[in-house]
Amino acid sequence: MTRSLLVLFYALFALSAFGQIKRNISGYYQDYRTKGPSEEVPVRLVNKETGKTYKAITDKNGKFLFKGVELNANADTSLFDLSVSDIKYKQEKFLIKIDSHHTDEYQMDQKNPFKTSTKVTWMFNWGTWNGKENYWSHFTAKVVLVIYGACLILVFIYSLLQLSLSVAYARNRKRKTLEVKPVYNPETALTVTVQLPMYNEMYVADRIIEAAAAFDYPKDKFDIQVLDDSTDETKDLIAKKVAEIAAQGIQIEHIHRVDRTGYKAGALDSAMNKVKGEFIAIFDADFVPEKDWLQQTMPYFETDNNIGVVQTRWGHLNKSYSLLTELQAFGLNGHFAAEQGGRSAAGHFINFNGTGGIWRKKCIESAGGWEHDTLTEDLDLSYRAQLRGWKFKYLEDVVAPAELPITMSALKAQQHRWMKGGAECFVKMWKTILTFKNVRLTDRIHGLSHLFNSSVFVFILIMSLLSLVVLQIKDSFSDLNYVIQYGSIFILSTVFLMYYYWLAYRDKTANKFSSFIRFLGRFFLFLTVSLGLSLANTIAVLEGFMGIKSSFVRTPKFNVSKKGEFKGNKYDKKSISLITIGEGILMCVFGFTAVNRAIYGDLGMVPFHLMLTIGYGVVFFNTLKELRQG
Repeated sequence: MTRSLLVLFYALFALSAFGQIKRNISGYYQDYRTKGPSEEVPVRLVNKETGKTYKAITDKNGKFLFKGVELNANADTSLFDLSVSDIKYKQEKFLIKIDSHHTDEYQMDQKNPFKTSTKVTWMFNWGTWNGKENYWSHFTAKVVLVIYGACLILVFIYSLLQLSLSVAYARNRKRKTLEVKPVYNPETALTVTVQLPMYNEMYVADRIIEAAAAFDYPKDKFDIQVLDDSTDETKDLIAKKVAEIAAQGIQIEHIHRVDRTGYKAGALDSAMNKVKGEFIAIFDADFVPEKDWLQQTMPYFETDNNIGVVQTRWGHLNKSYSLLTELQAFGLNGHFAAEQGGRSAAGHFINFNGTGGIWRKKCIESAGGWEHDTLTEDLDLSYRAQLRGWKFKYLEDVVAPAELPITMSALKAQQHRWMKGGAECFVKMWKTILTFKNVRLTDRIHGLSHLFNSSVFVFILIMSLLSLVVLQIKDSFSDLNYVIQYGSIFILSTVFLMYYYWLAYRDKTANKFSSFIRFLGRFFLFLTVSLGLSLANTIAVLEGFMGIKSSFVRTPKFNVSKKGEFKGNKYDKKSISLITIGEGILMCVFGFTAVNRAIYGDLGMVPFHLMLTIGYGVVFFNTLKELRQG
């Protein structure tokens, strides 16, 4: 009996061994989005015949290993379902056919890994509500896309308005060639006072005084006021130079203020009662006007008594000093051609640019005089005057050469004043522009746009920061991807701005193709550095909107045109600020994102993020370099 049982046991064991084979099964999982290994992901293998389940966890290389998987020895293949067992991941099953002839281990090819991905990225893996997974994070994603889209639309509107000015400028260029220019007659020359506002300008004070004294204009018809608020040795340098010029028989006066109330606007306002001429020409200390500048400008006042201002185009004394000055010249040329020229051609409000222009004294007085509650007193007075019916004449062909800032710190100081002052003027004037009587609708629209222009940096900064979140939304919520595709409107905005700057590009040659190629390089470099300045400029704009007051920080002047001439500048203060640290951080964040997305083949925003990386890098490293040199 015992022997029979043993025979039966061995027979059953033999049949069992013949029907079942145990093997180790291994393979690899890879993440859809990152293309990297799916690390520490729980996976399962289910036998489709028996329902038996095996579990494993992927290692750092994305490899999984199921030990002792039972195969059917009586069939050529055994069928299994392979899937991820964690509910955080998309539930996708893979049908696996495993050959029973494998003796030790069945290893699936590492070159063809299985794909997996979490349902949402880490940023949106939260907010389940009422049984709906990621309900609140999905809602937040929609809010982010609304804000992101609003910024895109506002940038597009800005570029569209710039395009309209470009078209007006282009259409007017032919008409301008037919325009009859008034002829200068020394016998009928009008009296003009040349004002030179200064504050601690020891490097350029002599130069601008000499240039003003050299005007080819009847000596009895013009005088010079040096409006000096200096607190250092500049005061003595000016006094000496003024005495020297006075000895040549030129009417010149040194007006020194001890109290710097109102800064530049305060100096201009306090000197109004001492102005001898009917007209006031104003030059900042970094300008060097040509001898015939008054001859080219003053006759226009004789043609129309309603002309309150004649503004001329800025030239660039040191454009070739560095790439930084070339890019500044590129941007300013856009303003002084397509923008000022376009506004003038369309009859919209333009602005006195603070220097390089002439005011009718009566115009200043009737508009309420110089006010110093904003950092851009020139823009403020320009709108007050034009709303009261005064005409502004813009002369693109008359150039007033000036010096461009040669350091990043000096450029930032200038940009801060312009951006903040523009925002302050918007806050001060928007209601007046909307409600003032007898103003065309188009003038109201372009006027508000003009004063609101600096805010484009706010939209660009918000858009660039949210683009990092938008990438996570794209990876998390496929139902929202159709919204993200509308981001291509940014490309159209870039094309509009490209046309705007192409019209103003002044380095064109007879070879249009090579000129356009050079222009493209300059345009995208200018755009890139502008993006890098968006953090600093945004803070300036927000300060203006919030009414945060600050002193008038004038742009340091250097009086250099070549690299070897620069020996330092005591006015160019340099320090590591929170803004500089922020620029360095943003450079790293956008740089990492661009490289990361490029590696994984998601190229949609890579060009934009690369431009941000380079832009912030240029600003950040130039600031550090100047700190080290200083």
